[in-house]
Amino acid sequence: MSDVRHVLVLPDRDAAQEVAEELPDRFGVAEEPQLVRDALAGEDDAEDAQWLVVVEDPDGSLDPKALDALAAEYEGWLEAP
Repeated sequence: MSDVRHVLVLPDRDAAQEVAEELPDRFGVAEEPQLVRDALAGEDDAEDAQWLVVVEDPDGSLDPKALDALAAEYEGWLEAP
């Protein structure tokens, strides 16, 4: 398994930024994760936007359960591939 991309879904920008900052320390992620605002379908209210943290995992070495646990600390989750 190679060139995996993990997507963590977080409730707000602050949580997404904190998770992105935790990734290098906890998982040794070398490439900076991408932060992406994801407006919920049909919602115009900016408050209803979720934030995605996209983590490239070129050698498939990151543990999805551990990533999910990290996201859960910030009331988020790991999107199923």
